[in-house]
Amino acid sequence: MSEVMTRAAWLTDPEAAAATGMTTAMWANLQPDKAAVIDPDGRAVSYADLNAEANRIVRLLRGAGLAAGDAVALVMSNRHEFIAVWAACRRGGFRLTPVNWHLTADEIAYILNDCEAKAVFGEARIATCGPAAAQAPELRLKVAAGGAIDGFQAWDAALAGLDDSDIDDPVLGNQMLYTSGTTGRPKGVYRAAPAVAAPGIYALRGYDAQSVQLCAGPAYHAAPLAFDVSFSMGAGATLVFLDKWDSEATLRTIQERRVTHMHLVPIMFQRLLALPAEVKARYSVASVKFLIHGAAPCPPEVKHAMIEWFGPVLTEYYAGSEGGAGFLIDSHEWLRKPGSVGKRPELLGSKILDEAGNECPPNVAGTIYHQLPPGGGFTYYKDEKKTQSSRVGDYFTMGDMGYFDDDGYLFLTGRSAETIISGGVNIYPQEVDNELIKHEAVADSATVGVPHDEWGEQVKAVILLKPGYEPSDLLADEILAFARDSLPSFKVPRSLDFVTELPRSEAGKVQRNKVRAPYWEGRARQI
Repeated sequence: MSEVMTRAAWLTDPEAAAATGMTTAMWANLQPDKAAVIDPDGRAVSYADLNAEANRIVRLLRGAGLAAGDAVALVMSNRHEFIAVWAACRRGGFRLTPVNWHLTADEIAYILNDCEAKAVFGEARIATCGPAAAQAPELRLKVAAGGAIDGFQAWDAALAGLDDSDIDDPVLGNQMLYTSGTTGRPKGVYRAAPAVAAPGIYALRGYDAQSVQLCAGPAYHAAPLAFDVSFSMGAGATLVFLDKWDSEATLRTIQERRVTHMHLVPIMFQRLLALPAEVKARYSVASVKFLIHGAAPCPPEVKHAMIEWFGPVLTEYYAGSEGGAGFLIDSHEWLRKPGSVGKRPELLGSKILDEAGNECPPNVAGTIYHQLPPGGGFTYYKDEKKTQSSRVGDYFTMGDMGYFDDDGYLFLTGRSAETIISGGVNIYPQEVDNELIKHEAVADSATVGVPHDEWGEQVKAVILLKPGYEPSDLLADEILAFARDSLPSFKVPRSLDFVTELPRSEAGKVQRNKVRAPYWEGRARQI
C-alpha cells in the first residue's frame, strides 16, 4: 500500500518526485506531449518520450550489473540523449560524471578510471571517446549515440525491447564533476549526499508553464548542468540546446523560441554586444525573464550594456564545483554595488583570511573561505591530502581572493592559485608546461595567463631554450605547432616569448607569479 502511495506521490507531487529522482516522470505524467528538449538540429523530444528513454536506460544499466552507487560516465555534446542519461542516473541511484569531451583521449581515460565508471555513454563524433574507453578496463557497458564507435553498442539497439514504463523502485542518484588544480590531474568533487533543489525555487526564478530554457554552453560543465539542465527539467520547462556558440544564431533562437531563461558567461556577453547594431536590432530579447551568469568576472561596462539591452534581468552568482555559500546579486542590487558578486549569505557564511589565518577587516583583500554545510560537504575523490589542504576548520577555499566592503558585499580581486581563466574556462598551466617541455629545443617552460580584453586572460608560453638553440619566429611557430599536436585546442598557448632565464625559488621551483607580473603591470589581474 505504501509503495502504491509513494508512486502516486511522485507522479504529482514535486517534493516527492525530487526526493526520488522522478521529476521527469512527474512531468511526463502531467504534460506528456510538451517538448522537454529541442536538439540543435530542431528535433523536439517530448517529456513522455524522454521519460520512457530514461526508464529503458535504468534497466539497461541494471542488466549490465550496475547497482545504486555505481558510477556512470557521459562523454557527449548537447543533445537529448545527454538528458536521458542524466534523468536515468537521477532515478536509478547511479553516480553520474559528465566529462569534458574536448579533452584528449588520455585525459578522458584518466577520468573514466578515476571515477570508477562501470558504464560510459559516448557520442560518435567525439573521436577521442573510443580510444579513451579502450583504456578503461572496468567498463561493463559502452553505448554510442549519433553513430557507431568501435567497441560500443549502438544507442537504439542497446535500448530496443526494454520496458519503458516507470521503474517502481527509484533511488535518488548523485553526480561527481571534475575540477583541476595547478598540479595537473583533475579531481572529482564528491558529495556523499545528492543535492536536491527545493521545488519552490523555480517560482522564485520566474518559471511557469510557458518557460523556455536556452543552454548555450556545454552541458557537461557545472554551471550549465545546474542552471540549464537541472533547473529546466525541475521546472518542467522546454530546454533548447545549442551545439556551439554563434552570436546571431543565439539571438535568433531567443526570438524564435521565445526563450525566458538562460545561463551565459561574460565572453558570450561580449560576443553579443560586438554584433553590428543592425543585427542586434533585428531580434527581440523581450521574452527573457532571468539571465544568470558567472564563471568569470564580468567587466562593469559590459554588464551595464547588457542590462541596458536586456533589462534588469541579469543575476550574477559566485560559487564553484566544490559548492560554497552561493553568492547571488540581481541587476537592481548590482547597479547599487557595481563589481560585486553579492552580499555575504546568512545561511552558510564566508570569510576572508590573510596568510597568517587571521580574518581580514572590511576592504582588505585576502583568501576567500566558505563554510562547509553540516556533515562536511564535499571531498576531493580519493585525495584526502588535497581535501584537507583546502580547509581551515569547517571552512574551505577554492583559491580565490577578494574582500568584503563595509556593507558585507564581496568583491573578487584575483586567485591565489595559478589557474588561468580564459573565457570562463579553467586552464592549468602545469599541464601545458608538461607538454611543451617534451619539445627538443625547450629547456623549461612557464605558462601564464596574460591580459586579453575579450577573454579576460589568454594563454602565453614563456620558454627557456636549451643551449644550441636560438630564438626565432620560426622556432616559436614550431613549438606552438608541437603543442597543438598534444593538447586540446583551448589549452594551446596563443603566443610565446623566449627568455634567457626563469625566476626560481630557493627550492628550484619556477616562480610563476614573477613570470606573469610584467604582463600585468598597470592592470589588475582578473581571476
